[in-house]
Amino acid sequence: MALIVTAIGFPAIMGLYAVFRPFGENREFGDNRHSNPKPAAFHIDLGRALRRARKRSKKTACLVVGLDDFEAIADRYGISAAQDVVAELAERLNAAIRKRDCLTQLDDRKFGVVIAPVGHLNLDIALQVATRLQSAAESPIKLGGTTIYVSASIGFCLDANFNDNSGTKMAEAADLALTVAWRSGPSSIRAYSPDMRDLKAASHKVPSDIEQALEAGQILPWFQPQISTDTGRVTGFEALARWDHPERGVMAPGEFLDKLQSAGQMQRLGELMLTGALKALSSWDALGLDIPQVGVNFSPDELRDPRLLQKIEWELDKHELTADRLAIEILETVVATSPEDMIARNISGLSELGCHVDLDDFGTGHASISSIRRFDIQRLKIDRSFVMKVDQDPEQQRMVSAILLMAERLELDTLAEGVETAGEHTMLAQLGCRHVQGFGIGRPMPVESVQEWTKGHIARLSDPPEIRYRTG
Repeated sequence: MALIVTAIGFPAIMGLYAVFRPFGENREFGDNRHSNPKPAAFHIDLGRALRRARKRSKKTACLVVGLDDFEAIADRYGISAAQDVVAELAERLNAAIRKRDCLTQLDDRKFGVVIAPVGHLNLDIALQVATRLQSAAESPIKLGGTTIYVSASIGFCLDANFNDNSGTKMAEAADLALTVAWRSGPSSIRAYSPDMRDLKAASHKVPSDIEQALEAGQILPWFQPQISTDTGRVTGFEALARWDHPERGVMAPGEFLDKLQSAGQMQRLGELMLTGALKALSSWDALGLDIPQVGVNFSPDELRDPRLLQKIEWELDKHELTADRLAIEILETVVATSPEDMIARNISGLSELGCHVDLDDFGTGHASISSIRRFDIQRLKIDRSFVMKVDQDPEQQRMVSAILLMAERLELDTLAEGVETAGEHTMLAQLGCRHVQGFGIGRPMPVESVQEWTKGHIARLSDPPEIRYRTG
Protein backbone atom coordinates (compact mmCIF):
# COMPACT_ATOMS: atom_id res chain seq x y z
CA MET A 1 0.00 0.00 0.00
CA ALA A 2 1.36 3.39 -0.96
CA LEU A 3 -0.05 5.21 2.06
CA ILE A 4 -0.58 3.97 5.61
CA VAL A 5 -2.71 6.01 8.03
CA THR A 6 -2.95 5.21 11.73
CA ALA A 7 -5.00 6.68 14.60
CA ILE A 8 -7.88 4.27 13.95
CA GLY A 9 -9.44 5.18 17.28
CA PHE A 10 -9.72 8.86 16.36
CA PRO A 11 -13.16 10.01 17.63
CA ALA A 12 -14.21 11.75 14.43
CA ILE A 13 -13.52 8.72 12.26
CA MET A 14 -15.39 6.48 14.66
CA GLY A 15 -18.34 8.83 14.37
CA LEU A 16 -18.22 8.59 10.58
CA TYR A 17 -18.52 4.80 10.67
CA ALA A 18 -20.76 4.21 13.67
CA VAL A 19 -23.79 2.97 11.66
CA PHE A 20 -24.02 0.90 8.46
CA ARG A 21 -27.03 0.15 6.26
CA PRO A 22 -27.51 -2.49 3.56
CA PHE A 23 -28.41 -1.71 -0.06
CA GLY A 24 -31.95 -0.72 -0.88
CA GLU A 25 -32.70 1.73 1.93
CA ASN A 26 -33.12 5.39 1.19
CA ARG A 27 -30.38 7.83 2.05
CA GLU A 28 -30.14 11.53 2.53
CA PHE A 29 -28.93 11.98 -1.05
CA GLY A 30 -30.94 9.86 -3.48
CA ASP A 31 -30.56 6.09 -3.59
CA ASN A 32 -28.36 4.26 -1.13
CA ARG A 33 -26.47 2.77 -4.06
CA HIS A 34 -27.00 3.08 -7.80
CA SER A 35 -26.58 -0.52 -8.95
CA ASN A 36 -25.89 0.50 -12.55
CA PRO A 37 -23.26 3.02 -13.59
CA LYS A 38 -24.91 6.42 -12.99
CA PRO A 39 -22.33 9.24 -12.96
CA ALA A 40 -25.08 11.84 -13.45
CA ALA A 41 -26.91 10.71 -10.31
CA PHE A 42 -23.60 10.76 -8.43
CA HIS A 43 -23.00 14.36 -9.53
CA ILE A 44 -26.49 15.35 -8.37
CA ASP A 45 -25.94 13.74 -4.96
CA LEU A 46 -22.60 15.45 -4.61
CA GLY A 47 -23.95 18.86 -5.61
CA ARG A 48 -26.73 18.49 -3.05
CA ALA A 49 -24.19 17.56 -0.37
CA LEU A 50 -22.04 20.57 -1.23
CA ARG A 51 -24.92 23.03 -1.02
CA ARG A 52 -26.24 21.55 2.21
CA ALA A 53 -22.80 21.54 3.83
CA ARG A 54 -22.19 25.19 3.05
CA LYS A 55 -25.66 26.23 4.11
CA ARG A 56 -25.17 24.53 7.50
CA SER A 57 -21.45 25.40 7.91
CA LYS A 58 -20.48 21.74 7.70
CA LYS A 59 -17.98 19.72 5.65
CA THR A 60 -18.26 17.10 2.93
CA ALA A 61 -15.95 15.16 0.65
CA CYS A 62 -15.99 13.09 -2.51
CA LEU A 63 -13.96 9.91 -3.05
CA VAL A 64 -13.48 7.86 -6.23
CA VAL A 65 -12.31 4.27 -5.68
CA GLY A 66 -10.73 2.60 -8.70
CA LEU A 67 -9.97 -1.11 -9.14
CA ASP A 68 -6.36 -1.34 -10.37
CA ASP A 69 -6.53 -4.73 -12.06
CA PHE A 70 -9.90 -5.09 -13.80
CA GLU A 71 -8.41 -6.00 -17.19
CA ALA A 72 -5.93 -8.46 -15.67
CA ILE A 73 -8.72 -10.17 -13.71
CA ALA A 74 -10.89 -10.37 -16.83
CA ASP A 75 -7.99 -11.84 -18.81
CA ARG A 76 -7.17 -14.44 -16.19
CA TYR A 77 -10.61 -15.46 -14.90
CA GLY A 78 -13.03 -14.23 -17.57
CA ILE A 79 -15.28 -11.19 -17.82
CA SER A 80 -18.05 -12.80 -15.77
CA ALA A 81 -15.67 -13.37 -12.85
CA ALA A 82 -14.38 -9.79 -13.15
CA GLN A 83 -17.96 -8.53 -12.93
CA ASP A 84 -18.51 -10.70 -9.85
CA VAL A 85 -15.44 -9.12 -8.28
CA VAL A 86 -16.83 -5.63 -8.96
CA ALA A 87 -20.17 -6.62 -7.43
CA GLU A 88 -18.38 -7.91 -4.32
CA LEU A 89 -16.46 -4.64 -4.08
CA ALA A 90 -19.73 -2.74 -4.20
CA GLU A 91 -21.06 -4.75 -1.23
CA ARG A 92 -17.88 -4.17 0.75
CA LEU A 93 -17.68 -0.46 0.08
CA ASN A 94 -21.33 -0.07 0.99
CA ALA A 95 -20.66 -1.81 4.31
CA ALA A 96 -17.78 0.57 5.06
CA ILE A 97 -19.76 3.82 4.83
CA ARG A 98 -22.55 5.38 6.91
CA LYS A 99 -26.25 5.10 6.16
CA ARG A 100 -26.32 8.78 5.11
CA ASP A 101 -23.41 8.49 2.66
CA CYS A 102 -23.85 7.63 -1.02
CA LEU A 103 -22.12 4.92 -3.04
CA THR A 104 -22.45 4.91 -6.84
CA GLN A 105 -20.86 2.61 -9.40
CA LEU A 106 -19.44 4.97 -12.02
CA ASP A 107 -18.19 2.43 -14.60
CA ASP A 108 -16.86 -1.12 -14.73
CA ARG A 109 -13.96 -0.37 -12.36
CA LYS A 110 -14.79 2.80 -10.41
CA PHE A 111 -17.07 3.76 -7.54
CA GLY A 112 -17.92 7.22 -6.21
CA VAL A 113 -18.59 7.97 -2.56
CA VAL A 114 -20.23 11.12 -1.22
CA ILE A 115 -19.65 11.81 2.47
CA ALA A 116 -22.79 13.36 3.95
CA PRO A 117 -22.09 16.72 5.65
CA VAL A 118 -20.42 16.49 9.06
CA GLY A 119 -19.17 19.04 11.55
CA HIS A 120 -15.49 18.14 11.26
CA LEU A 121 -13.77 16.65 8.22
CA ASN A 122 -10.13 17.49 7.54
CA LEU A 123 -7.34 15.90 5.48
CA ASP A 124 -6.33 13.42 8.19
CA ILE A 125 -9.88 12.14 8.63
CA ALA A 126 -10.41 11.92 4.88
CA LEU A 127 -7.21 9.88 4.57
CA GLN A 128 -8.50 7.51 7.22
CA VAL A 129 -11.81 7.19 5.36
CA ALA A 130 -9.92 6.41 2.15
CA THR A 131 -7.71 3.88 3.90
CA ARG A 132 -10.73 2.14 5.40
CA LEU A 133 -12.37 1.88 1.98
CA GLN A 134 -9.13 0.63 0.44
CA SER A 135 -8.73 -2.04 3.13
CA ALA A 136 -12.30 -3.22 2.56
CA ALA A 137 -11.70 -3.44 -1.20
CA GLU A 138 -8.40 -5.27 -0.94
CA SER A 139 -9.44 -8.12 1.35
CA PRO A 140 -9.20 -11.51 -0.46
CA ILE A 141 -12.24 -12.33 -2.58
CA LYS A 142 -13.52 -15.92 -2.79
CA LEU A 143 -15.08 -16.95 -6.08
CA GLY A 144 -15.99 -20.61 -6.02
CA GLY A 145 -12.81 -22.41 -4.99
CA THR A 146 -10.55 -19.55 -6.08
CA THR A 147 -9.15 -16.68 -4.04
CA ILE A 148 -8.66 -13.46 -5.98
CA TYR A 149 -6.48 -10.62 -4.77
CA VAL A 150 -7.11 -7.13 -6.03
CA SER A 151 -5.66 -3.71 -5.36
CA ALA A 152 -7.52 -0.42 -5.37
CA SER A 153 -6.43 3.20 -5.63
CA ILE A 154 -8.38 6.21 -4.39
CA GLY A 155 -8.60 9.87 -5.28
CA PHE A 156 -10.56 12.24 -3.07
CA CYS A 157 -11.51 15.89 -2.84
CA LEU A 158 -12.45 17.89 0.27
CA ASP A 159 -14.94 20.72 -0.14
CA ALA A 160 -12.41 22.93 1.66
CA ASN A 161 -10.14 22.58 -1.39
CA PHE A 162 -12.97 23.29 -3.81
CA ASN A 163 -14.76 26.62 -4.18
CA ASP A 164 -17.47 25.56 -6.62
CA ASN A 165 -20.95 24.25 -5.78
CA SER A 166 -20.93 22.01 -8.85
CA GLY A 167 -21.11 18.33 -8.01
CA THR A 168 -19.91 17.50 -11.51
CA LYS A 169 -16.75 19.56 -11.15
CA MET A 170 -15.98 18.21 -7.68
CA ALA A 171 -16.42 14.65 -8.95
CA GLU A 172 -14.04 15.47 -11.80
CA ALA A 173 -11.53 16.78 -9.23
CA ALA A 174 -11.67 13.51 -7.25
CA ASP A 175 -11.38 11.52 -10.47
CA LEU A 176 -8.32 13.58 -11.43
CA ALA A 177 -6.80 12.75 -8.04
CA LEU A 178 -7.44 9.07 -8.81
CA THR A 179 -5.62 9.48 -12.13
CA VAL A 180 -2.63 10.90 -10.26
CA ALA A 181 -2.84 7.99 -7.80
CA TRP A 182 -2.82 5.47 -10.64
CA ARG A 183 0.28 7.14 -12.06
CA SER A 184 1.99 6.51 -8.71
CA GLY A 185 1.43 2.76 -8.82
CA PRO A 186 -1.12 0.28 -7.43
CA SER A 187 -2.76 0.83 -4.02
CA SER A 188 -2.11 4.57 -4.02
CA ILE A 189 -4.19 7.31 -2.39
CA ARG A 190 -4.07 10.94 -3.47
CA ALA A 191 -5.92 14.07 -2.35
CA TYR A 192 -6.99 16.64 -4.91
CA SER A 193 -5.06 19.90 -4.91
CA PRO A 194 -5.70 22.94 -7.13
CA ASP A 195 -2.42 22.49 -8.98
CA MET A 196 -3.80 19.25 -10.43
CA ARG A 197 -6.07 21.41 -12.59
CA ASP A 198 -3.05 22.13 -14.77
CA LEU A 199 -2.93 18.41 -15.60
CA LYS A 200 -6.58 18.44 -16.63
CA ALA A 201 -6.15 21.58 -18.70
CA ALA A 202 -3.27 19.97 -20.55
CA SER A 203 -4.93 16.58 -21.05
CA HIS A 204 -6.75 17.60 -24.25
CA LYS A 205 -3.37 18.27 -25.85
CA VAL A 206 -2.22 14.66 -25.58
CA PRO A 207 -3.50 13.44 -28.98
CA SER A 208 -2.08 16.40 -30.89
CA ASP A 209 1.19 16.42 -28.95
CA ILE A 210 2.01 12.72 -29.20
CA GLU A 211 3.88 12.69 -32.50
CA GLN A 212 5.67 15.91 -31.63
CA ALA A 213 6.69 14.37 -28.29
CA LEU A 214 8.35 11.46 -30.08
CA GLU A 215 10.38 13.79 -32.27
CA ALA A 216 11.24 16.12 -29.37
CA GLY A 217 12.65 13.29 -27.27
CA GLN A 218 10.04 13.68 -24.53
CA ILE A 219 9.18 9.95 -24.55
CA LEU A 220 12.12 8.07 -23.12
CA PRO A 221 12.89 4.74 -21.44
CA TRP A 222 12.92 4.61 -17.66
CA PHE A 223 14.45 1.56 -16.04
CA GLN A 224 13.20 -0.88 -13.39
CA PRO A 225 15.72 -3.22 -11.73
CA GLN A 226 15.58 -7.00 -11.72
CA ILE A 227 17.55 -8.91 -9.08
CA SER A 228 18.58 -12.48 -8.32
CA THR A 229 16.80 -14.19 -5.43
CA ASP A 230 19.95 -16.26 -4.81
CA THR A 231 22.56 -13.50 -4.54
CA GLY A 232 20.56 -10.26 -4.46
CA ARG A 233 22.69 -8.93 -7.31
CA VAL A 234 21.25 -6.92 -10.17
CA THR A 235 20.60 -9.19 -13.14
CA GLY A 236 19.15 -6.57 -15.45
CA PHE A 237 16.82 -3.63 -15.96
CA GLU A 238 13.59 -3.46 -17.93
CA ALA A 239 13.07 -0.39 -20.13
CA LEU A 240 9.62 1.14 -19.63
CA ALA A 241 8.27 4.10 -21.61
CA ARG A 242 7.65 7.40 -19.83
CA TRP A 243 6.49 10.69 -21.33
CA ASP A 244 8.07 13.71 -19.68
CA HIS A 245 5.27 16.07 -20.68
CA PRO A 246 6.14 19.78 -20.34
CA GLU A 247 2.80 20.54 -18.65
CA ARG A 248 1.54 17.26 -17.20
CA GLY A 249 4.83 15.97 -15.84
CA VAL A 250 5.95 12.34 -16.11
CA MET A 251 3.21 10.15 -17.60
CA ALA A 252 3.01 6.34 -17.45
CA PRO A 253 2.28 4.28 -20.61
CA GLY A 254 -1.39 3.78 -19.74
CA GLU A 255 -1.96 7.47 -20.41
CA PHE A 256 -0.57 7.60 -23.92
CA LEU A 257 -0.03 4.17 -25.51
CA ASP A 258 -3.55 4.09 -26.96
CA LYS A 259 -2.90 7.47 -28.59
CA LEU A 260 0.37 6.20 -30.06
CA GLN A 261 -1.36 3.12 -31.40
CA SER A 262 -4.15 5.19 -32.94
CA ALA A 263 -1.54 7.42 -34.55
CA GLY A 264 0.28 4.40 -35.98
CA GLN A 265 3.43 5.27 -34.03
CA MET A 266 4.09 2.07 -32.07
CA GLN A 267 7.01 1.10 -34.25
CA ARG A 268 8.52 4.55 -33.82
CA LEU A 269 8.16 4.19 -30.06
CA GLY A 270 9.84 0.79 -30.24
CA GLU A 271 12.79 2.24 -32.13
CA LEU A 272 13.23 4.99 -29.53
CA MET A 273 12.98 2.53 -26.65
CA LEU A 274 15.52 0.14 -28.19
CA THR A 275 18.00 2.91 -28.98
CA GLY A 276 17.56 4.51 -25.57
CA ALA A 277 17.94 1.20 -23.73
CA LEU A 278 21.12 0.18 -25.57
CA LYS A 279 22.57 3.67 -25.18
CA ALA A 280 21.88 3.47 -21.44
CA LEU A 281 23.48 0.02 -21.19
CA SER A 282 26.58 1.28 -22.97
CA SER A 283 26.79 4.26 -20.62
CA TRP A 284 26.49 1.99 -17.56
CA ASP A 285 29.37 -0.09 -18.90
CA ALA A 286 31.46 3.07 -19.15
CA LEU A 287 30.63 3.88 -15.52
CA GLY A 288 31.77 0.43 -14.42
CA LEU A 289 28.33 -0.82 -13.41
CA ASP A 290 27.88 -4.57 -13.67
CA ILE A 291 24.47 -4.74 -15.34
CA PRO A 292 24.24 -7.90 -17.45
CA GLN A 293 21.31 -7.00 -19.70
CA VAL A 294 18.43 -4.67 -20.47
CA GLY A 295 14.94 -5.82 -21.44
CA VAL A 296 12.88 -4.07 -24.12
CA ASN A 297 9.20 -4.73 -24.87
CA PHE A 298 8.30 -5.40 -28.50
CA SER A 299 4.81 -4.83 -29.89
CA PRO A 300 3.18 -7.13 -32.48
CA ASP A 301 3.67 -4.42 -35.12
CA GLU A 302 7.41 -4.43 -34.50
CA LEU A 303 7.59 -8.21 -34.49
CA ARG A 304 5.93 -8.30 -37.93
CA ASP A 305 8.66 -6.10 -39.43
CA PRO A 306 10.71 -8.25 -41.86
CA ARG A 307 13.70 -5.96 -41.23
CA LEU A 308 13.58 -6.24 -37.42
CA LEU A 309 16.56 -8.58 -37.14
CA GLN A 310 18.76 -6.31 -39.25
CA LYS A 311 17.69 -3.24 -37.27
CA ILE A 312 18.62 -4.85 -33.96
CA GLU A 313 21.94 -6.13 -35.31
CA TRP A 314 22.75 -2.61 -36.48
CA GLU A 315 21.82 -1.04 -33.12
CA LEU A 316 23.87 -3.58 -31.15
CA ASP A 317 26.88 -2.98 -33.39
CA LYS A 318 26.43 0.80 -33.13
CA HIS A 319 26.59 0.65 -29.33
CA GLU A 320 29.33 -2.01 -29.31
CA LEU A 321 27.20 -4.50 -27.41
CA THR A 322 26.85 -8.25 -27.82
CA ALA A 323 23.40 -9.71 -28.46
CA ASP A 324 23.25 -11.45 -25.07
CA ARG A 325 23.00 -8.02 -23.41
CA LEU A 326 19.49 -7.52 -24.88
CA ALA A 327 16.33 -9.28 -23.69
CA ILE A 328 13.36 -9.24 -26.07
CA GLU A 329 10.14 -9.04 -24.00
CA ILE A 330 6.99 -10.38 -25.67
CA LEU A 331 3.48 -10.45 -24.21
CA GLU A 332 2.05 -13.90 -23.65
CA THR A 333 -1.09 -12.84 -25.53
CA VAL A 334 1.06 -12.37 -28.66
CA VAL A 335 2.49 -15.87 -28.38
CA ALA A 336 -0.90 -17.41 -27.55
CA THR A 337 -2.88 -15.81 -30.37
CA SER A 338 -0.43 -15.10 -33.19
CA PRO A 339 -0.50 -17.51 -36.13
CA GLU A 340 1.93 -15.43 -38.13
CA ASP A 341 5.13 -17.04 -39.31
CA MET A 342 6.88 -13.65 -39.52
CA ILE A 343 6.57 -13.11 -35.77
CA ALA A 344 7.85 -16.61 -35.01
CA ARG A 345 10.64 -16.21 -37.56
CA ASN A 346 11.77 -12.88 -36.08
CA ILE A 347 11.77 -14.20 -32.52
CA SER A 348 13.69 -17.32 -33.53
CA GLY A 349 16.16 -15.19 -35.46
CA LEU A 350 16.76 -12.92 -32.48
CA SER A 351 17.27 -15.95 -30.25
CA GLU A 352 19.78 -17.42 -32.73
CA LEU A 353 21.52 -14.05 -32.77
CA GLY A 354 22.04 -14.44 -29.03
CA CYS A 355 19.30 -12.20 -27.60
CA HIS A 356 17.35 -13.45 -24.59
CA VAL A 357 13.60 -13.93 -25.12
CA ASP A 358 11.26 -13.27 -22.19
CA LEU A 359 7.56 -14.20 -22.17
CA ASP A 360 5.89 -11.29 -20.36
CA ASP A 361 2.75 -11.45 -18.16
CA PHE A 362 2.86 -15.25 -18.11
CA GLY A 363 -0.40 -16.76 -16.86
CA THR A 364 -2.75 -14.31 -18.57
CA GLY A 365 -2.51 -15.24 -22.25
CA HIS A 366 -3.06 -19.04 -22.25
CA ALA A 367 0.12 -19.85 -24.18
CA SER A 368 0.59 -23.56 -24.75
CA ILE A 369 3.81 -25.46 -24.17
CA SER A 370 4.10 -25.99 -27.91
CA SER A 371 3.82 -22.24 -28.57
CA ILE A 372 6.47 -21.54 -25.93
CA ARG A 373 8.76 -23.93 -27.78
CA ARG A 374 7.77 -22.59 -31.18
CA PHE A 375 8.67 -19.05 -30.20
CA ASP A 376 11.94 -20.12 -28.57
CA ILE A 377 11.11 -18.57 -25.17
CA GLN A 378 13.93 -18.66 -22.62
CA ARG A 379 12.40 -17.01 -19.54
CA LEU A 380 8.89 -16.77 -18.11
CA LYS A 381 7.90 -13.53 -16.39
CA ILE A 382 5.21 -14.54 -13.91
CA ASP A 383 2.32 -12.08 -13.92
CA ARG A 384 1.69 -9.85 -10.91
CA SER A 385 -1.74 -11.44 -10.32
CA PHE A 386 0.01 -14.65 -9.20
CA VAL A 387 2.51 -12.77 -7.04
CA MET A 388 0.10 -10.71 -4.92
CA LYS A 389 -0.12 -12.10 -1.35
CA VAL A 390 1.91 -15.17 -2.34
CA ASP A 391 3.44 -15.15 1.14
CA GLN A 392 -0.03 -15.36 2.74
CA ASP A 393 -2.13 -17.56 0.46
CA PRO A 394 -1.35 -21.28 -0.02
CA GLU A 395 -3.35 -21.27 -3.27
CA GLN A 396 -1.11 -18.57 -4.73
CA GLN A 397 1.91 -20.57 -3.60
CA ARG A 398 0.60 -23.67 -5.35
CA MET A 399 0.00 -21.75 -8.58
CA VAL A 400 3.48 -20.25 -8.55
CA SER A 401 5.00 -23.63 -7.66
CA ALA A 402 3.23 -25.21 -10.64
CA ILE A 403 4.60 -22.53 -12.98
CA LEU A 404 8.10 -22.93 -11.57
CA LEU A 405 7.94 -26.73 -11.91
CA MET A 406 6.84 -26.43 -15.54
CA ALA A 407 9.63 -23.91 -16.20
CA GLU A 408 12.18 -26.22 -14.61
CA ARG A 409 11.07 -29.18 -16.72
CA LEU A 410 11.23 -27.04 -19.85
CA GLU A 411 14.62 -25.63 -18.79
CA LEU A 412 13.29 -22.06 -18.68
CA ASP A 413 14.43 -19.26 -16.40
CA THR A 414 11.84 -17.43 -14.27
CA LEU A 415 11.19 -13.89 -13.04
CA ALA A 416 8.28 -12.72 -10.88
CA GLU A 417 6.77 -9.31 -11.68
CA GLY A 418 5.01 -6.91 -9.33
CA VAL A 419 6.85 -7.84 -6.14
CA GLU A 420 5.86 -5.21 -3.60
CA THR A 421 6.68 -6.62 -0.15
CA ALA A 422 9.56 -8.34 1.60
CA GLY A 423 7.24 -11.27 2.35
CA GLU A 424 6.46 -11.82 -1.33
CA HIS A 425 10.15 -11.56 -2.19
CA THR A 426 11.10 -14.11 0.48
CA MET A 427 8.39 -16.60 -0.46
CA LEU A 428 9.26 -16.43 -4.16
CA ALA A 429 12.89 -17.12 -3.29
CA GLN A 430 11.86 -20.10 -1.17
CA LEU A 431 9.68 -21.47 -3.96
CA GLY A 432 12.60 -21.29 -6.37
CA CYS A 433 11.82 -18.28 -8.57
CA ARG A 434 15.22 -17.07 -9.75
CA HIS A 435 14.58 -13.37 -10.35
CA VAL A 436 12.21 -10.70 -9.02
CA GLN A 437 11.09 -7.26 -10.14
CA GLY A 438 8.63 -4.73 -8.71
CA PHE A 439 8.10 -1.64 -6.60
CA GLY A 440 9.36 -3.54 -3.55
CA ILE A 441 12.72 -3.87 -5.32
CA GLY A 442 12.84 -0.53 -7.10
CA ARG A 443 10.54 1.77 -9.02
CA PRO A 444 11.19 2.71 -12.64
CA MET A 445 13.77 5.49 -12.74
CA PRO A 446 15.39 7.75 -15.33
CA VAL A 447 18.73 6.64 -16.73
CA GLU A 448 20.67 9.19 -14.69
CA SER A 449 19.36 7.66 -11.43
CA VAL A 450 20.45 4.10 -12.17
CA GLN A 451 24.06 4.52 -11.06
CA GLU A 452 23.13 5.86 -7.61
CA TRP A 453 20.41 3.22 -7.11
CA THR A 454 22.71 0.37 -8.18
CA LYS A 455 25.57 1.44 -5.94
CA GLY A 456 23.16 1.85 -3.02
CA HIS A 457 21.73 -1.60 -3.65
CA ILE A 458 25.19 -3.17 -3.77
CA ALA A 459 26.11 -1.45 -0.52
CA ARG A 460 23.10 -3.06 1.17
CA LEU A 461 24.12 -6.58 0.20
CA SER A 462 25.84 -8.58 2.92
CA ASP A 463 28.65 -9.50 0.51
CA PRO A 464 28.79 -6.65 -2.00
CA PRO A 465 30.34 -7.61 -5.33
CA GLU A 466 33.34 -5.79 -6.67
CA ILE A 467 32.48 -3.15 -9.28
CA ARG A 468 34.82 -3.55 -12.22
CA TYR A 469 35.27 -1.47 -15.33
CA ARG A 470 34.68 -3.40 -18.51
CA THR A 471 37.63 -3.48 -20.87
CA GLY A 472 35.81 -4.49 -23.98
